[in-house]
Amino acid sequence: MRVIPIATTAVEPGGCDEGAGEVPKLDLPLARREFLKGSGILMGTIATGSVLAALAPSPVWAVELKTLSQAEGEALMKMGRVLYPHKKLADAVYALLAKDLDAKASGDPAAARLLRDGIAALNQAAGGSFAKSTDKRKREIVKAIEGQPFFATVRGQCITSLYDNDMAYATFGYPGSSWEKGGYITRGFQDLKWLPAPLLEASPKPFFG
Repeated sequence: MRVIPIATTAVEPGGCDEGAGEVPKLDLPLARREFLKGSGILMGTIATGSVLAALAPSPVWAVELKTLSQAEGEALMKMGRVLYPHKKLADAVYALLAKDLDAKASGDPAAARLLRDGIAALNQAAGGSFAKSTDKRKREIVKAIEGQPFFATVRGQCITSLYDNDMAYATFGYPGSSWEKGGYITRGFQDLKWLPAPLLEASPKPFFG
């Protein structure tokens, strides 16, 4: 079986190369399963018929954790979904949250201790496994730690990990950077189908000089 090691994709200035605002096939390199030898491995599949299924080179994804365990990574994924719930956002995207927090833990012992203690507290509050608790119970547990350093660390990382990646762009219909191409006026200004159509007077014809 072949799996996709998911990683956030850095975009160089001026490097957005789609011509018509369409999201291109995701450039996610494939690697054989035996090459993933981290402390923990998060794995899953992309739902058939979803937006990502049409863009990803394989339905199977995998994320390697260097410091945190698989169970700890899964707890962070579930906490991220409690904080920012999106039914149509694949688990593969929430795995990026665990991967980025694991990177922090790998480079900072204090961060690793904060994350591990926080995850242990989640499991203790759940009376076993936070990740396997009901959705209602998970929300109650996360709500109870609001304002704590662990809560703030995970929530803060969610902003970039969940939304600044090609998979989220494809899911939400964001076609990518456009400023270097003259903006969106002539490139699909109203192409977000999940938003209500604005009134005509709210969108006057563009002035080109």
